[in-house]
Amino acid sequence: MTKNPMGAEALNFPNALTLARILLIPVFIVSVVSPLEYGLLLATVIFLTASATDALDGYIARRRAQVTTLGRLLDPVADKLLVMAALFLLVDMDRVAAWVAIIIVGREFAVTALRALAATHGLVMAADTTGKYKMILQTVAIVLLLLQDEPITFLDLHMWGSLCLYASMVLALVSGVQYAAQLWKHLTTSPH
Repeated sequence: MTKNPMGAEALNFPNALTLARILLIPVFIVSVVSPLEYGLLLATVIFLTASATDALDGYIARRRAQVTTLGRLLDPVADKLLVMAALFLLVDMDRVAAWVAIIIVGREFAVTALRALAATHGLVMAADTTGKYKMILQTVAIVLLLLQDEPITFLDLHMWGSLCLYASMVLALVSGVQYAAQLWKHLTTSPH
């Protein structure tokens, strides 16, 4: 009897957290666009909860030795969908310039393509430190920009959110170049 790689062993707690992150995305979107007085505050809590599952699912999977093919596939997809949803909503709300969102989202697609190409050549490209800092800055930026109209008078949330987003965009580009260089080095030095 052959073992199903997407079978019951793939339906573990870390993967359930990843699926929960994906399922929270529509709830986040509805909260942002809802006419509720505290809709953006609720959306921010949902975004932070979903973002927290990103760190938690990977940690638990490694600690419990429950890393699965399904988890490796779903985790980066969940991250990208969450960030893209937030950026597109912020563009629609005139809190983020469209060109910034396009660069960040374009980088995500480019890195996904590079990783897929690397996998066909037997190279697994794990997330690098620059990419992790980029993700942290994106999360902080999105939270600040969602909350920019809240009565927190001692901080200019829009300015700080924008600065974090620009910094994350720079790190995204640097990280993208690092992935491309890693793949290029592998392709030019490995025997064919």
